[in-house]
Amino acid sequence: MKKKSYRLLPIGLMTLGIIGLDQLTKQLVKRNMEIGESIEVFGEYLKITSHRNEGAAWGIMQGQMVFFYIVTAVVLAAMTYIYYKEAKGKPMLQIGIGFLVAGAIGNLIDRVIYQRVIDFVDVLIINYSFPIFNVADAALTVGVATLIIYFLFFDKEEKKGELNADN
Repeated sequence: MKKKSYRLLPIGLMTLGIIGLDQLTKQLVKRNMEIGESIEVFGEYLKITSHRNEGAAWGIMQGQMVFFYIVTAVVLAAMTYIYYKEAKGKPMLQIGIGFLVAGAIGNLIDRVIYQRVIDFVDVLIINYSFPIFNVADAALTVGVATLIIYFLFFDKEEKKGELNADN
């Protein structure tokens, strides 16, 4: 029993830390900025812009809260299952799942409390104004990227090693 709690503790702390940072930054923006207000951090290339989003990235699916609740519940259930069934001894998989769970919960908190997500990171890449996002969105992106890298490159090697050990 102790072994499972030890492998859960570091990822759990990381996940809680990301959720805490997400909620803290959103509250700072909510309490100190008007919606639409911007503060330049690095010229026009990086700004803190107070924004509210009732949908997903690029403003798609505005107001579809029930859909987002269902998708979040499915993602959280799937990540929990994969974590307990597949992630033992696989730190990269654990980290990817931790980032995904943190991002999903961070945005779920906003959707439940405010029926929208508080976004504020406003980035201009060359001449493209990227959709405004938040810490939870960044965590989701890091989690997905980590899982893609894991499944493309590391999972195959681990399965090869398991097959060789069985022979």
